[in-house]
Amino acid sequence: MADRRNRCNQVLLLAYQSFGLVFGDLSISPLYVYKCTFYGGLRHHQTEDTIFGAFSLIFWTITLLSLIKYMVFVLSADDNGEGGIFALYALLCRHARFSLLPNQQAADEEISTYYGSGDASRNLPSSAFKSLIERNKRSKTALLILVLVGTSMVITIGVLTPAISVSSSIDGLVAKTSLKHSTVVMIACALLVGLFVLQHRGTNKVAFLFAPIMILWLLSIATVGLYNIVTWNPSVYKALSPYYIYIFFRDTGIDGWLSLGGILLCITGTEAIFAELGQFTATSIRFAFCCVVYPCLVLQYMGQAAFLSKNFSALPSSFYSSIPDPFFWPVLIMAMLAAMVASQAVIFATFSIVKQCYALGCFPRVKIVHKPRWVLGQIYIPEINWVVMILTLAVTIGFQDTRHIAFAFGLACMTLAFVTTWLMPLIINFVWNRHIVFSVLFILFFGTIELVFVASALVKIPKGGWITLFLSLFFTFITYVWHYGSRKKYLCDQHNKVPMKQILSLGPSLGIIKVPGMGLIYTELASGVPSTFTHFLTNLPAFYQVVVFVCCKTVPIPYVPQKERYLIGRIGPKTYRMYRCIIRAGYKDVNKDGDDFEDELVMSIAEFIQLESEGYGGSNTDRSIDGRLAVVKASNKFGTRLSRSISEANIAGSSRSQPTVTNSKSPALLRLRAEYEQELPRLSMRRMFQFRPMDTKFRQPQVKEELFDLVNAKDAEVAYIVGHGHVKAKRNSVFVKRLVINVAYSFLRKNCRSPGVMLNIPHICLIKVGMNYSL
Repeated sequence: MADRRNRCNQVLLLAYQSFGLVFGDLSISPLYVYKCTFYGGLRHHQTEDTIFGAFSLIFWTITLLSLIKYMVFVLSADDNGEGGIFALYALLCRHARFSLLPNQQAADEEISTYYGSGDASRNLPSSAFKSLIERNKRSKTALLILVLVGTSMVITIGVLTPAISVSSSIDGLVAKTSLKHSTVVMIACALLVGLFVLQHRGTNKVAFLFAPIMILWLLSIATVGLYNIVTWNPSVYKALSPYYIYIFFRDTGIDGWLSLGGILLCITGTEAIFAELGQFTATSIRFAFCCVVYPCLVLQYMGQAAFLSKNFSALPSSFYSSIPDPFFWPVLIMAMLAAMVASQAVIFATFSIVKQCYALGCFPRVKIVHKPRWVLGQIYIPEINWVVMILTLAVTIGFQDTRHIAFAFGLACMTLAFVTTWLMPLIINFVWNRHIVFSVLFILFFGTIELVFVASALVKIPKGGWITLFLSLFFTFITYVWHYGSRKKYLCDQHNKVPMKQILSLGPSLGIIKVPGMGLIYTELASGVPSTFTHFLTNLPAFYQVVVFVCCKTVPIPYVPQKERYLIGRIGPKTYRMYRCIIRAGYKDVNKDGDDFEDELVMSIAEFIQLESEGYGGSNTDRSIDGRLAVVKASNKFGTRLSRSISEANIAGSSRSQPTVTNSKSPALLRLRAEYEQELPRLSMRRMFQFRPMDTKFRQPQVKEELFDLVNAKDAEVAYIVGHGHVKAKRNSVFVKRLVINVAYSFLRKNCRSPGVMLNIPHICLIKVGMNYSL
C-alpha cells in the first residue's frame, strides 16, 4: 500500500512539473486559432452553423490527433523513457540494420540499456519487408532524410514559436489601447531579445515558476470559456457532434477546406509533448493532459465559439474580444507570461535536437554548454541561440501580421506530425513486432487525416508558409551535407588505415625514438591503426612511450551507463605499450564540466591490465584485429590497484618529482609551462593528481612493470594528437558531388568548432596532424 501511494505521489509530482515544460506551446493556441481559421473566403460565411462547425473540427482534431494518436500510441514508442524524432530513429536502428552510423560493433549490443527489458525482438526471424530495407542502401538513406526533415521542422518551430507566441499574446494591446501595431511589434521584439539574451544563464532559478504560470493560464482560459458558454450561447455543446463538420463543409465548400490551415493550429505543440517525454513519464503526461489540459482547451474553444456565434464582428480579435472587461488585463499578463514559458520550452527543445543531430553525425560541431547547477538535462548552444534569435526577429518584423506567422507555424507542426506518422508503422512492425496489418491501419487512419491538413496548409505558402519551406530546406541541406561529408571522410580513414601486420613488423620500438609521456591519438576508427599515426611518424620519427588510440563514438541509445562507457583493448604485444580506448556515449549524454578524462582513462587501462592478467574477459568482450576489447566497469571485483593522491609539488606550483621528466625538458620549456598553468588554472587542476601502483602481489611480474610504465607516462606528459582531415572530390567527379564536398561541406567544416575545442583539450597539449583525401 505504501509503495502504491508513493508511485501515485510521484506521478502527481511529475504531472505538476510537466505543465511548465511540455504543454506550453499547445496551451497558447487559443490565442490565434479562430482568428486564422476565419481568414480569406471563410469571412463571408458568418453563420452560427459555420462557427459550430469550426469548433466541431477543432474538438475532433484535438481528440483524434492529440488525445488518441499521441497519448495512446506515440507516447508508448519511447526509447528507454526518451521521446522525439531521434528516439524513433534510434529504436529502428537498434532493432533493424537501418543505421548509417559508422563504428557500430557487436559489443554495443551488450550494453544493458541497448534493448528494453523483456525485448525478444533480436531472436525473431527477419521479415521480408525488413530484409528489403536493410539490404537497400537507398531505403536507409531515404529513412535518414525523412528523419532529418523532421529535425529541420523542429528547428523551424524553434524559430517560429517565440515569434507567434509573444506577438499573439500582446495583440490585445492594439484593441484595448491606442498603441499602433508597429509599436506592439517593437515591444514583442524587445521581449524576444530579452528571452534569448538570458538563455546562457539557464532557467534553474525561475523554472519552479513555469508550472504555476501554465496552470493558472489554463484555469483562466477555461473559466473565461465557461463564462462565455453560459452568457452567450449554452447550446454550443451540440457542436460536439461530428454532424456539424458535415454542415460546415456543405455550406462553405472550398473555403471550408482552405480554412483547415487555421484549424490545425489547435494541435501545434503536440509533438513537443512527445519530444519532452524524457524528463517525465508517459503516465504523468497522460494524467496531466487528460485531467487538465484537454478539458481546459475544450472549454476555451467552446466558449469562443459561443461568443463568436453572437458577435461575428469580433472574429479578427476573437480571443481578447471574448474576455470580459474586468478580467482583460490579468488575462493579458497571464498570456504574456505563458508565451514566454512556451517559448523557453521550445528553445530548449531546439538545443536538444541540435545536440542529438551533432551526436549522430548530422550537424556541424557546435559548442554545447552544460553547468551542474542547471536543471537536469538542460544545455545551451551559443551559435544556435543567436541564429534562432536573428531569424525570430526577422520573422516578427518582416511579417508583422500574426496570421501569416501562424500559417507558417502550422505547416511546420503538421509536417513534423506527418513525419512521425510515417515512422510509427515501422515502430509497430519492427519494434513492437505487431503484424504489418496494424501498421497499415495506423498510416491509413492518421495519415489520411493529416494529409488533408498538410494539403490545406500548403495552400498557405504564399501567405507565410514559404518561410517554413525555406528554413526547413536550409536546415535539411546543412544536416545532410555534414552527414554525407563526414561519412565520406570516415570511409577514407577506414580505407587508409594501417594493417596490423605492418605495425607488428616494426618491433617493440616501432622503429622510432620513444620519449617519456602518453600520447592520446583521437580517431574515428574503432579498429586498426589510423593513417594519422604513421603520417606523424613519417615527419617526426619519435613518439611517447605509451600510445592510446581513443575513439569517441555515439551509440543509438539515449544514455550509456557510466560503468559501461569505456571499452579497452590492446594493440600488439604487451611490450608495445599500445592500447585502444573506445568511449561510448548516448545521443543525449552531456559531458559535464570538470570531468577529468585523463584520470578515468588511466584507471580504466589499469583495470584492463589487471583483468587481462587474471584471465577474465567477462561476457562483454569484442574480438577485433587488434585483439580482445573488454568493457571496464567500476564495479569489477578486483578493484583498482592504483591509488590516487594529491601531488604536493603541483599544488605548490613546482616542477614534477619524476627526475626523468624534469631532465627531459629544457628550463625554457618548464618556465613556459609554468606561466601557462598560471594563466589556465583549469589545466593545472587536471594535473593535480598522481597515481602509483598499490603494494599488491601480482601473479605476473610484468603486470606491475606495465602499471609503473603507465603511471610514469601519465605523470610525465599527456599529449593529444588529433587528425585534421581534408576531403576533396576529384576533378572527374559529378558536378553535384564536387559542389557538395568542395563547396558546401568545406565551408561548414571551416566555419564550425574545431575537434580540439569540442574535446575540451588544452591548447598546449594539442598536436594537429593534417591529412588530405581525394574522393
